[in-house]
Amino acid sequence: QVQLVESGGGLVQAGGSLRLSCAASGRTFSSYAMGWFRQVPGKEREFVATISESGDRTYYKDSVKGRFTVSRDNAKNTMYLQMNSLKPEDTAVYYCATTGAPVIYTDSRRMKYWGKGTLVTVSS
Repeated sequence: QVQLVESGGGLVQAGGSLRLSCAASGRTFSSYAMGWFRQVPGKEREFVATISESGDRTYYKDSVKGRFTVSRDNAKNTMYLQMNSLKPEDTAVYYCATTGAPVIYTDSRRMKYWGKGTLVTVSS
């Protein structure tokens, strides 16, 4: 079992920055890849970024490349999403998730464990 708790969401103006955190507990943190997803009401949950179990591989949704950075601190059992140059279209509930295995997926349907999400609102 893996438990995930997101934090760091809030209201920010366009062009601003936020850093999201995802604290994990349960299974050994360094044994599984993790990802960030987001969802707007009425739309499907979409992939944002993912990071391998060691942190040496990362992948991003095209629209966030160059603005968002995913990282992890295995000593602190925490994954981060640094979001810069935020745009109103980044407004969503952001979730961290994992399959619980050292395999990277960008498909939300593959994820087995989810946090409850944190709301990011970007005003224009």
